[in-house]
Amino acid sequence: MEEFAALLQALVYTTGRNRKLTLIARYLRETPDPDRGWAMAALTGELDFPAVKANTIRNLMKERVDPVLWSLSRDFVGDTAETASLLWPDNPAVDKNPPSLTEVVETLVNLTRNSAPLELPKLLDRLEENERFALIKFATGGMRIGVSARLAKTAFAQAFDVSVEEVEEYWHALEAPYPELFAWGAEGADPPDVSNRPMFRPFMLAHPLEEVEVELSEYAAEWKWDGIRIQLVRVSGETRLYSRSGDDISATFPELLDVLPMDAVLDGELMVRGSVQGGETGGAASFNALQQRLGRKTVSKKMLAELPAFVRLYDVLLLEGGDLREHSWKERRRKLEGLMSRLPTSHFDLSKLVEARDFAHLAEIRAGTRDDAIEGLMLKRRNSAYIAGRKVGLWYKWKRDPLLIDCVLMYAQRGSGKRSSFYSDYTFGCWDGDPDQGAELLPVGKAYSGFTDAELKKLDKLVRQTTLNRFGPVREVERTLVFEVAFDSVHSSKRHKSGLAMRFPRIHCIRWDKPVHEADRIEALRSLIRD
Repeated sequence: MEEFAALLQALVYTTGRNRKLTLIARYLRETPDPDRGWAMAALTGELDFPAVKANTIRNLMKERVDPVLWSLSRDFVGDTAETASLLWPDNPAVDKNPPSLTEVVETLVNLTRNSAPLELPKLLDRLEENERFALIKFATGGMRIGVSARLAKTAFAQAFDVSVEEVEEYWHALEAPYPELFAWGAEGADPPDVSNRPMFRPFMLAHPLEEVEVELSEYAAEWKWDGIRIQLVRVSGETRLYSRSGDDISATFPELLDVLPMDAVLDGELMVRGSVQGGETGGAASFNALQQRLGRKTVSKKMLAELPAFVRLYDVLLLEGGDLREHSWKERRRKLEGLMSRLPTSHFDLSKLVEARDFAHLAEIRAGTRDDAIEGLMLKRRNSAYIAGRKVGLWYKWKRDPLLIDCVLMYAQRGSGKRSSFYSDYTFGCWDGDPDQGAELLPVGKAYSGFTDAELKKLDKLVRQTTLNRFGPVREVERTLVFEVAFDSVHSSKRHKSGLAMRFPRIHCIRWDKPVHEADRIEALRSLIRD
């Protein structure tokens, strides 16, 4: 636990990517099994201890510290684990004797909601401040220390001089604490045998088509659909569905687990079908409809009937024992087209290619896609192999131009991690009528990106100086500032007072110069709905 706590402390105060890689790689080389495996599982977000949540920690603290002091301190610090580790009262009757990570895991997996409040304090009493911070982060799964799963896997590859692409492939077929993976990477053992497991393969990704000149004749143009990128894997009769990050989302979409009639690894876009006249299902619905299915552990029969999922296929990586990733895109596309007749049309269709005379014609086609469930276009080099990650010159994404609207800043909340000291999450609204006639502002979205560090400091200062009310970590501010907000689409929503939900809102420009009464009205947003 001491070594893991030291690692987390170093990572929290390190901003450089290469330095973070070095720190993690050194830890993995110097720490024995299985502790290093549990650490990797924690850094990649693979651990889940249902009995210990952030609320568990908050309740423990309110029993030991004045609740008002706790709330004020948590709000100021901006992180539950850090606040609790600082405020936890020292128990002189308990010897400081930090357990190993393996001991921590053995304790946490056996906790229940009833036993956690009794057993967790016994662990915390044995630890110093930094170790308490590490334990809480480890137990709750809320790392937020500037380390992504990809960075941790890259550090593993760097530590043992192996390919990160191989690490990525094996990773998703194994379980923590990954003894087979460390035996292969650190000790030179044979690669883990995952031949009979439905394992995830890293996706091939695209670069933005910005100020890049390409010869259109060398590329195929294809629609970029507005769903979620998934990989459907079937091996030895078992099927798994993986998200872009490699998360197993099979349970959320059970209707796709028994429809693939052959062993294969398919790349495509997961979407749901929209309703047409008469109650029948038609083509792809908007992302807003798909969002109702995402993240659910169980799916009702009603939802399966009203929002049936299907996959719009892009590519085929493996087919009936043959690995096609080294083949050209043109050859893989031919294989995929030939495969379609063997797949049920109720659950699969093929992403169509887009024919254009030249780039000007292609741009014209792209500009006319606003009404469909389309994000833009993809350009794929016809002779490109399927290579994990982003490789320059092979695939490009050409997203449609964002929509823009002027909104008024209404609320602000502290961020997380390195932004925990700043009000960096902003809720904004539009006028529900004429502001000169007393119309109110209704919240329409929330964003925490699109501004520089210098602008963040200026915004934080404005929030502190114009606070009207406090609601826990949220500050209501005077209506004095206009944001020009960019977003991809807007949809009807029963969960919001405005009746609207924006897709991917981000701050495009801070309009320090614009009077708030000139911000847009709800009607302007509502007119853009394409549900």
